[in-house]
Amino acid sequence: MNQTTKVKNVLPVFSITDFPILQQKVYGKRLIYLDNSATTQKPKPVLQAMNDYYEKHNANVHRAVHVLSQRATTLYEQAHEVVAKFIGAEAEEVIFTSGTTASLNLLAYSLCTDLEKGDEIILTEMEHHSNLVPWQQIAKEKNLVLKFIPLTKDYCLDLRQAKKMITTKTKIVSVTQMSNVLGTINPVPELVKLAHDVGAIFVVDAAQSVPHQSIDVKKLDCDFLAFSGHKMCGPTGMGVLYGKKHLLQKMKPFHYGGGMIREVRWDDSSWNDLPGKFEAGTPNIAGAVGLMEAIRYLEKVGMDNIEDHEHTLTAYALKKLSGISGLQIIGPASNPPTSLKQPTLLRGPVISFVIEGIHPHDLGEVLDKEGIAVRGGHHCAMPLMAKLGIAGTTRASFYFYNTDDDVDALVKAVKKAQELFG
Repeated sequence: MNQTTKVKNVLPVFSITDFPILQQKVYGKRLIYLDNSATTQKPKPVLQAMNDYYEKHNANVHRAVHVLSQRATTLYEQAHEVVAKFIGAEAEEVIFTSGTTASLNLLAYSLCTDLEKGDEIILTEMEHHSNLVPWQQIAKEKNLVLKFIPLTKDYCLDLRQAKKMITTKTKIVSVTQMSNVLGTINPVPELVKLAHDVGAIFVVDAAQSVPHQSIDVKKLDCDFLAFSGHKMCGPTGMGVLYGKKHLLQKMKPFHYGGGMIREVRWDDSSWNDLPGKFEAGTPNIAGAVGLMEAIRYLEKVGMDNIEDHEHTLTAYALKKLSGISGLQIIGPASNPPTSLKQPTLLRGPVISFVIEGIHPHDLGEVLDKEGIAVRGGHHCAMPLMAKLGIAGTTRASFYFYNTDDDVDALVKAVKKAQELFG
């Protein structure tokens, strides 16, 4: 697959008109949305499904016998099943949360309850704050040791160091599957094996990977995996935590109250079966419906088709951006031809870069006036930026509805910004 191949949206069962928000103009110019790592746009079927829920089925789930509650409960439970099938899990292994951040906080609280002073938690230098701060704060409270697998000069994880760091003292390893800054796709299966060989729990932050590639948690053999609906055409405020059934059964709940109990007495309580044990209170039912419909939409397009399209588009973007004088890509600089039959690609559809003499925020403003939405800053990865010796980057992140025309417009606008600040 040639890196300069021009990419057109020819994905099956997909039309750009499915996304109403992308039909508008910004400052009189076509909206080009390249901020998909932050959140993705929502197709009409997702919007309609959520609207239908509120118009036709809105009620609280479980226990009530009236027809609306029965419908809402059926939809909510069906959503668990659809999500579970999407990632190769069982429905009772799927916990609905408000997002990846909430899922990781749940794990940090629940998994660290029985850890002792000196036990070690291993992260990486490329983690999002959501997969760093919860572990960091728990480590401070319980006098645990927090370590970070370093990067190589090619912006990949140093596996030689990982092998030295993951020891019998290691109790938890928590790693992003794809960096939201670098685009690096990490070798999760290898890291899982290293963790399991010493009896450690392995957690995957899959917020950036689940929207872009097929995931099978059983094949990965990870113990837990977290992701967010809004990064995969679903609604905000809706997240997923997968956990192996036997581990979830042993874990203590994170939140207490209605919905997660089996029996309450004056002096004690017992907990509901999975997944209810971890879903206290009234859940985001409409969000679950929206996520379910988003998954159905992605499956119609085809996850392999999405991955292939984005791989080609990212290679094209890397080639075009690399040709701009004074621009440095912060992340793997190439995305060589590869087969989708391989277990991983080198990088995902996220390209961060810095331009000599232009602050990311200033560049973002210029691009915005050209109708191009990107993100500038530290991308919730301040320690990584400090490690790299930079204040922040400009980040263009792609999804299946982006094309080579979007890349060409980005390149043209970047060059215009250079002229303005030159």
